[in-house]
Amino acid sequence: MDDLLNLKGSKQRVIVVAIDFKREKRIWQPQEILEEMKALVEACECEVVGEFICKVDKPSSNNLIGKGKAEEIKFLCDSTDGVDIIIFSEDIKGSQQRNLEEFIGKSVIDRTRLILDIFARRATTREGKTQVELAQLQYLMPRLVGHGVEMSRLGGGIGTLGPGETKLEIDRRRISQRIDKLKRELKELVANRSITRIRRKDNKVPLIALVGYTNAGKSTLMNRLTGAGQSTQDGLFTTLASVSRQWLLPNNQKTILSDTIGFMHDLPHHLIESFKATLEEVQQADLLLHMVDLSNPNFKHMYEAVIEVLVQLNANDKSTIVVFNKIDQLPERFNLKDLGTSFEKAIMISAKTGENVDSLINMVSQILAKTRIEVSALIPLNRADLIGWLHENSDVITKEYREDGCHVVCRIPEPKIGHVKEYIIDNPLLDKDLESY
Repeated sequence: MDDLLNLKGSKQRVIVVAIDFKREKRIWQPQEILEEMKALVEACECEVVGEFICKVDKPSSNNLIGKGKAEEIKFLCDSTDGVDIIIFSEDIKGSQQRNLEEFIGKSVIDRTRLILDIFARRATTREGKTQVELAQLQYLMPRLVGHGVEMSRLGGGIGTLGPGETKLEIDRRRISQRIDKLKRELKELVANRSITRIRRKDNKVPLIALVGYTNAGKSTLMNRLTGAGQSTQDGLFTTLASVSRQWLLPNNQKTILSDTIGFMHDLPHHLIESFKATLEEVQQADLLLHMVDLSNPNFKHMYEAVIEVLVQLNANDKSTIVVFNKIDQLPERFNLKDLGTSFEKAIMISAKTGENVDSLINMVSQILAKTRIEVSALIPLNRADLIGWLHENSDVITKEYREDGCHVVCRIPEPKIGHVKEYIIDNPLLDKDLESY
């Protein structure tokens, strides 16, 4: 991968531009978009030397923002020392990018390309690299018109970290062939993941998925609950691969906890499509832990952005605990109680310090326990194997050895009742017929 530093050995100097289309009503304000874009630039270890809010009535087909605004940005660049690149908050077509670069005299990219660059630098696994390369190529394909072999002139820095051959003279046919190859590779990876998922389902082990806006603290909580040893830092998109670990709850129930890629508002379509294999963990989960960075003033908009992505994944109706994280960073907590009551299931924690994490664990245990049924069974003394199975697959409450057998009271997943139905002495299913299990 290319070095982020340019040939002079200094960080790239960036101007970020937030475009505000007056005729469109948006939840995110231009200043909020600017702040997030600056955080994205910092994730590339580059320097923001200027910012500009561009208010226009509607997109211009020629250069997106119109000649007057382009002149203002050119003036800002000319009056700022050492500007290397301009990054726009909106997607830019290939022809618009070329026109802006020719007029302003600086390299121009959009927010989507910036995010793709971050993903390219953070991807470490085979699956992650494959997904990022696929997203990059799908992004580049419609932008080849008007650029042609100019793609090969790009140097190092933001917006140039391409997947291998994309920095050379390439054409649509070669990109299409590469996209097809990457899709086949991802299909194989998905098939392997499906085998593991089927095995887990057969064993009736609940899957719990951590979801949330990027930098909400999912990996920190994952480490605290499972000792996964995930790399954590205060930055955007530090986790790109889905990481799953076994998590044993206090009632001895086995679960699988999965950490997923962080979400973001207006997450590029190419990323959602390319990372569907990873995001399947969210779609298959029995319970979601939706983490929210309470220390961020914009946390409500971030919460809504995650919900929008869950809707796209058809996962917005799953059982969910809203986990408000980073309460250790709040100067005051007087309104936390009112905030928590706005949700059906919510809790305030600090994944970093461990505050209230025990309460979260208890909440998870209680929710999953509702999928288990308490039964009383008399197990023959010669069925020590079945007693061992109950310890492995249920929550054993009491166990007493008597002359007529081992009396066991346990909470067992309903789908597994069939294993012990002939030994149940207290039918907890009321009018249900045990023969159906």
